[in-house]
Amino acid sequence: MPTTLAGKRIIIGVTGSIAAFKVAGWVSNLIKEEARVAVIMTESACRFVTPLTFAALSGERVYTDLFARQDAEAIPHIQLAREADLLVIAPATAHTIARLAYGLADDLLTCAVLATRAPVLVCPAMNAQMYNHPAVQENVEKLKKIGYQILDPESGRMACKENGAGRLPEWEMAREVILRSLTSPDLAGQKILITAGPTRESLDPARFLSNRSSGKMGYSLARTARRRGAEVTMITGPTALACPPDVKCVRVETAGEMHEAVLARCHQATVIVKAAAVSDFRPAVQFAGKVKKEQAELHLPLEQTQDILKELGHLKEKAGFLLIGFAAESDDHVAAGEKKLKGKNLDLIAINDITSGHTGFEADTNQVTLLDNNGLSQLPLTTKEQTADLIWDHVVTMLVQKDI
Repeated sequence: MPTTLAGKRIIIGVTGSIAAFKVAGWVSNLIKEEARVAVIMTESACRFVTPLTFAALSGERVYTDLFARQDAEAIPHIQLAREADLLVIAPATAHTIARLAYGLADDLLTCAVLATRAPVLVCPAMNAQMYNHPAVQENVEKLKKIGYQILDPESGRMACKENGAGRLPEWEMAREVILRSLTSPDLAGQKILITAGPTRESLDPARFLSNRSSGKMGYSLARTARRRGAEVTMITGPTALACPPDVKCVRVETAGEMHEAVLARCHQATVIVKAAAVSDFRPAVQFAGKVKKEQAELHLPLEQTQDILKELGHLKEKAGFLLIGFAAESDDHVAAGEKKLKGKNLDLIAINDITSGHTGFEADTNQVTLLDNNGLSQLPLTTKEQTADLIWDHVVTMLVQKDI
């Protein structure tokens, strides 16, 4: 199935830094996600990584010379500039940043930057002392004022054996910023609160009640909402997933902790998405010490946890937020969704079948039915990330209609 980056034309400008080897991995990952990648290399970049490397990874010729005879009639810097959906300069050296800041056009890369109407993403990478030099910082600020996007370097140990800010970020962070550059910010101004993952209800220090939720759907919703310009807070139960870049993560364990965290933040939200699989029950008694097998009862008394979604349904009219729930069902999906939509006073519910290997817990794909007061729509089977985007498309329409 197609990826979010499929068909996007991305021009990668590589300059003379040891971090160029990392960008080879970026190109490889972009190709895996079906992007169309062309690489422009400066003369200095060719001293670190050969053009052959990028040609093999991208499947296209690599551009290195403004005055190359090959395809001279095509005027490569104009052609590449026109066809680009995004132009990424990575790694961007202090010298390249200075040339961009002053609008120089002395090689193929800088000419392409000046000629393009596509967004330009600059990814600085250099020694920490160089990066923190006032001249470099001034030039970075100039690029921001021009309208170029900056992917801030990470801190850590570098090839020069110094520590500090200057490392080119890893692919996961770069991917998010690239996708953000390619995505319309139609959720800008929205404050979105998302719950994700399972909860755990303790029996004793060794055992707990929980469920099979991996958190993948909630994390995809948080990642894509931030990509579309929203300010995102995610309250997450225990998962093996890393917090999405630029998302505020609040980690909880029990349904009670999630209830407290949600209620403390709900009044600041414009949209709340309850994607977490909150435990409906917890042991009626929690033991301070481990219950020995020979001492354990074969019957486990349970009590209900707080119904966070229903409580939010009572609050939403006064608080003014849009409320979206999820229903993980094994049969009578639409009927169960309709009951939950009305019973908990939701604006929208996403219903999915947990009995399918492609749409249940822990799967990387999903297929949901969206149901609101205007009817239902069946989304296609696709990745959870693309499912999240399709859900946000629906939410954007609802926000416009409600003027939120």
